[in-house]
Amino acid sequence: MKGLRFFLPLGIFLAVVGLMFVGLGLNPREVPSPLIGKPAPAFKLAKLNDPSQSIGRDDLLGQVWMLNVWASWCAPCREEHPLVIDIARRKLLPVYGLNYKDQGPAARGWLANLGDPYTATLVDADGRVGIDFGVYGVPETFIVDRQGIIRFKHTGPLTPEVLRSRIEPLIKELQGAG
Repeated sequence: MKGLRFFLPLGIFLAVVGLMFVGLGLNPREVPSPLIGKPAPAFKLAKLNDPSQSIGRDDLLGQVWMLNVWASWCAPCREEHPLVIDIARRKLLPVYGLNYKDQGPAARGWLANLGDPYTATLVDADGRVGIDFGVYGVPETFIVDRQGIIRFKHTGPLTPEVLRSRIEPLIKELQGAG
């Protein structure tokens, strides 16, 4: 019994150290999303450049599309913006912007200065649609298939590596499967 009293705390200590070691090897940008493999949340939002028009999830069914969550006040959004422009320029898929908790004039100015890669930018002024998508912060990017199922989520700014190794192969796979 005395031996057990000595080994039990040692075993607990080793288990905690092991979990910490495994945790250090995880990528903090890969926040698991419970929405992967599930339908994108329903939404209908006004367009930034024409608030009299709106776009909803059901309007996007039948195509593979990207939702890029951004804001004019977001420094990492500025960092990833050239990649979003490249995706749109190469016409890999329609890219929709979700302007998250932003002011309309600031968002329009940001796009005018940096370029507007979006098929349409949707206004999420109160952040409710972002919450429905499980947005932790901006930027975040989602890939949605033709049936409206979320197939990929990236938290943080896109990188050339993520685009090349994860997003482009997924787009090809999803566009070929229909």
